[in-house]
Amino acid sequence: MLYAYYNAEDPSFVKYEKDLKYSINKFYDLYHYLMLLIIDVSKFSEMRMEQSKLKRIPTQEDLNPNTRFIDNEFIAQLRNSHSFNAYLNVKKMSWVNYPELVRKLYFEIIESEEYIEYLNAEEKSYKADKKIIIDIFEKFIVNNDFLYQILEEQSIFWNDDVEFAISMIIKTIGKAKKTDNSGVQMLELYKNEEDSEFVKDLFRKTISNSSENRTLIESFIQNWDIERIALIDIIIMQMAVTELKEFSSIPTKVTLNEYIDLAKFYSTSKSGTFINGILDKILIHLKKDNKITKRGRGLIGEV
Repeated sequence: MLYAYYNAEDPSFVKYEKDLKYSINKFYDLYHYLMLLIIDVSKFSEMRMEQSKLKRIPTQEDLNPNTRFIDNEFIAQLRNSHSFNAYLNVKKMSWVNYPELVRKLYFEIIESEEYIEYLNAEEKSYKADKKIIIDIFEKFIVNNDFLYQILEEQSIFWNDDVEFAISMIIKTIGKAKKTDNSGVQMLELYKNEEDSEFVKDLFRKTISNSSENRTLIESFIQNWDIERIALIDIIIMQMAVTELKEFSSIPTKVTLNEYIDLAKFYSTSKSGTFINGILDKILIHLKKDNKITKRGRGLIGEV
């Protein structure tokens, strides 16, 4: 949103803050939408088994299939989750228009070593049921090009968020318990009100402190014309400096690590090293001028 804001001919703070909130809500849709995908794969598996039984000359395997996957206890819990289904119903989300994706996923999954090992394991367990779902998301969904094409058609906000949505899904699966009678408990969009406020504050303060922080960054860029540095790199550094100065509860090491990772993801392969060097110098300068104050648990030794 900051990149869009700074690229706009006539940037509207209100508009882009509204878009930021919308994009975060769309991420929460994606989290539920991808979780639904595993149910559709299970349904397709069940349909294939029923079709095999109707062959003119079915085999013994056709007549007595291994139903461990369609009987997966975690998937059953997900199907019965009231909160999960209520969210999907309100948002009108479904994979019904994308049967080819479900079909391709199914055939990729059933040919994998993980799936075969899961079906043939001597003992059936809730832990194993959860593990195969995690394996499917980590191996077959997170890097699925066909899935990314479909998601891009539906929302411009989704492609960058797939990995994070899947990390939330894996966390959700990990926390699930066999005794959860009300079904799988989905994670909240925000951990708490502080998280929600952090998003808005970081966006607002990065913009309001833009001129000051840009000047500071420029003073530490030797032999470089700031106008020739990628805009996304400038924005990432402005966000980092804002967080260092304005958010007293976040350790400086956490800030540096987070923004170096952002640079690697959104910019060039060399941006991480470049931004790391500049931010290290800025951090020393800000500490020397007593412009960084950290408070709270876990922040001993910050100054």
